[in-house]
Amino acid sequence: MSDYILSCCSTADLSKEHFEARDLKYICFHYKLNGVDYADDLGQSISFDEFYKRMDAGEDTQTSQVNVSEYLEYFENFLSAGKDILHLTLSSGISGSYNSAVNAAKIAKERYPERKIYIVDSLAASSGYGLLMDKLADLRDGGMDIEELRDWAEENKLRLHHWFFSSDLKFFIKGGRVSKTSGAIGTLLGICPLLNVDNGGHLIARAKIRSKKKVIQEIEKRMEEFADEGLDYSGKCYMCQSACYEDAKAVADIIEERFANLNGKVEINNIGTTIGSHTGPGTVALFFWGRKRED
Repeated sequence: MSDYILSCCSTADLSKEHFEARDLKYICFHYKLNGVDYADDLGQSISFDEFYKRMDAGEDTQTSQVNVSEYLEYFENFLSAGKDILHLTLSSGISGSYNSAVNAAKIAKERYPERKIYIVDSLAASSGYGLLMDKLADLRDGGMDIEELRDWAEENKLRLHHWFFSSDLKFFIKGGRVSKTSGAIGTLLGICPLLNVDNGGHLIARAKIRSKKKVIQEIEKRMEEFADEGLDYSGKCYMCQSACYEDAKAVADIIEERFANLNGKVEINNIGTTIGSHTGPGTVALFFWGRKRED
């Protein structure tokens, strides 16, 4: 067993069983559904199906990140037990959780000067963040010490690619990312926006694809273009989806057919309640390792 904790946030969007199997510790974000507070606890309090049904029915959602005091209490649980900590946060491009974790770590270091605590901005989100954590678990289990693992994460995190599409513009309109006029026209024309995460960890719109069939084909082409060794890619591939499993499965089937050297099957997860509060149902995301993100 390692003498340090490898930790992240619930927004890495892996299952509870996956976190436990890889010995990855996590702290939960928070959200409100119709004014009631919940922990983003991997679908334990409210199932993902129920969450997206209620959201689609018009119930309002609101999210909140982990604050400094919550991080401090979480970190102290491990530090007081004699464990060092490597914690990766949700991308600073979409959340202020990195700053909260850094501030909490400063306080924790004053209280536990003999312990090590390192905070890394993942510049990643959802199951892409999860794919990064899974790789770090491999390296930890292979014998990397905490400093080596921190350095590897910093050096390689921009090699993690995220591509998203949505077949439902309702929540893009509601969240102000698409104007009502553009959204109405896009819905009428069957437009599915294709987005990715840039090198600053921001979610960026890259293309407007007409029809779900075409955007499914296009997202696979982006993997061919950017993945390590193209169609010879031999790493893991993760996906996640919000109440549209069949759309995600359609992408996964194409990828498994086209990429013969994949490390296992494509793993399809749920988009969690924090990320999902902003995307709404109908979003599919694809994650893989490739060349360094540069814009």
